[in-house]
Amino acid sequence: MSTRSLWAIVAPIFLAALYLTTAPATSRAQEAAENQFTTSLDIRMGRRVFQQQCGRCHGRDAGGGELGPDLTQGFRNSSTDAGLFNIIREGLPNTQMIGISRRSTDQSVWMIVSYLNSLNNTEDVDLAGNATNGQQLFSGKGNCSSCHMVNGTGGRRGPELSQVGNRRDPDELISDLRTPNEDVTPRWWTLRVTRDDGAIVEGLRMSEDTFAMRLMDENEDLWSFSKSNIRSYDRVKTSIMPAIGDMLTDSEVDDLIAYLYSLRREES
Repeated sequence: MSTRSLWAIVAPIFLAALYLTTAPATSRAQEAAENQFTTSLDIRMGRRVFQQQCGRCHGRDAGGGELGPDLTQGFRNSSTDAGLFNIIREGLPNTQMIGISRRSTDQSVWMIVSYLNSLNNTEDVDLAGNATNGQQLFSGKGNCSSCHMVNGTGGRRGPELSQVGNRRDPDELISDLRTPNEDVTPRWWTLRVTRDDGAIVEGLRMSEDTFAMRLMDENEDLWSFSKSNIRSYDRVKTSIMPAIGDMLTDSEVDDLIAYLYSLRREES
């Protein structure tokens, strides 16, 4: 076989391989017609990835940070799931929005899309409970306001709940109330510090690095410690929140869920 004949056979294969390695990559989102990861578990996993990868700029609850906008009011640069996928994956040119880590899978990006969509889903849901009764339970028998703040009133030892209905659906709220230890993020761990004099100080883990830590005790007083100047410390990775089923009846839990889900941003 002549060299020219051999090249006629090999050339198309070579050129196809060259195109695959050098042509601009098509949008990864275009490879999937729609998001296949939309279950409640996918949303929960998406929230975890978002907090790890995106929370530094957009806030851990996606409510906005120093560098990133609030993502609970819709998305200015995309009106489709595919478009949102591309922004998360690739970033936005000429902005501070960089793409997610290249080590992240497409599945995890789709889960983030589902999580962000869940924050913007404020459709009415027919719930069994009474929101007015739930509000009374929140500040009364349930004692929720001792740790949680709503519209500037309440404690700081638990997450701020003024718009929790934008972040959590009713099933997730029930899980939060009945099994509070199921998914405790490091922000809500407890630190138990034994000082050099033997005294013990315990409180919520506000911050920690290699050399120091800061905590807030039950009186909402802040303490700072150098790790080199204490005897020992322990991280308690369970929630300080009691299971609400031990305090309220089933109908009262329904009322409290109805109230919490009503805490959503008003449509403008």
